[in-house]
Amino acid sequence: MDGQLFRHTRSKPTAKPRGFVRRLFRFAAWSILLMLVTSIVIVLPWRWIPPPTTAFVIRENIVSDSPVHYRWIPWSEISPQLAIAAVAAEDQKFPFHNGFDLNAIAEAIESNRGGSRVRGASTISQQVAKNLFLWPGQDFIRKGVEAYLTLWIELLWPKRRILEVYLNVAEFGSGIFGAWAAGEHIFGKSAHEFTLREAAILVSVLPSPKRMSVLHPSDYVRGRAEQIEEAVRALGGAQYLAGL
Repeated sequence: MDGQLFRHTRSKPTAKPRGFVRRLFRFAAWSILLMLVTSIVIVLPWRWIPPPTTAFVIRENIVSDSPVHYRWIPWSEISPQLAIAAVAAEDQKFPFHNGFDLNAIAEAIESNRGGSRVRGASTISQQVAKNLFLWPGQDFIRKGVEAYLTLWIELLWPKRRILEVYLNVAEFGSGIFGAWAAGEHIFGKSAHEFTLREAAILVSVLPSPKRMSVLHPSDYVRGRAEQIEEAVRALGGAQYLAGL
């Protein structure tokens, strides 16, 4: 009898760690489920709903004394030349990758080790995640959240929607966000009427739209625009995006 009591009393402490582990597991499971649901709620509606604003537009309204121009227009009102120019310049593998260009990322890492930088490591999908939801910068936290949101955007949106959002939220000049604003406040024409040359110049300033000018292009911008036009022709023109 004493031996049974002794064995019984020694077995009780093991129940507490097991109970703690179960509670920890349930907490982790519910946390993961909450994160997944929250991610879907944040990303999925914009597959169909035009974003009324973006994180970058809000930031510009706060920090800038100049007017900020942004208005959503549908895919049908955007020049095919602007779409293909953006892909040719920023992300030629856009129709085929799942949100990340691993070769470009590897090249950027290698280049940074050598003290220089290359453009193009961020895909159009990543730039949509950044412009729509996040803030400027290269810190690891922002890049990590950007990568996470990019995965959801690629999972929940078709490719054409991703490109449509990109062309509506990209900053083409100081306070000029999207194709409509570029047409209205830079060229004085509808975004559907952009020529390839105009589209190429617009896309050329995307690395630094506050420092580079579409209306007064530098030698770099003009040269970059010529390179983009050549890349568009090499891809076969707007037909390259016909499958989106």
